[in-house]
Amino acid sequence: MIRRFGASPEPGRRYTRRVGAYALVPRGDALLLTCQSDPGPELQLPGGGIDPGESPLAALHREVFEETGWSIAHPRRLGAFRRYVFMPEYGLWAEKICIVYVARPVLRQGPPTEPGHEAVWMPAGEAALRLGNPGDRHFADAFAARRLRSA
Repeated sequence: MIRRFGASPEPGRRYTRRVGAYALVPRGDALLLTCQSDPGPELQLPGGGIDPGESPLAALHREVFEETGWSIAHPRRLGAFRRYVFMPEYGLWAEKICIVYVARPVLRQGPPTEPGHEAVWMPAGEAALRLGNPGDRHFADAFAARRLRSA
């Protein structure tokens, strides 16, 4: 069973399932995040939807690059969560299945290619408080706690 974060599904509302791949990308004590400016500024783990016929890992590499300009290596799956949200950019209510990985940053190849995104490095503990959804915050918090225990 996949843990749910955020609001419960509304009875009678139709949700479209959207599976996506997202990454914790650490460098020292900081995490690479993306700040999506529309519909309002929100910090997020970089990542996004898996296109038809695309593997989760291919989607992860593509989405991290599009949203941050960084290439990544050695992704390792940490877990998954679900959340029920309205996605204004698509005009639909979605059951988002978010597969979360940890990956190593390799090279910043330029600015994000996806409009309305900005790459941000932030201390993991601060990210755990400021990320825009509770599932992202949960994984950032768990990562920050592991870093503190191993220090």
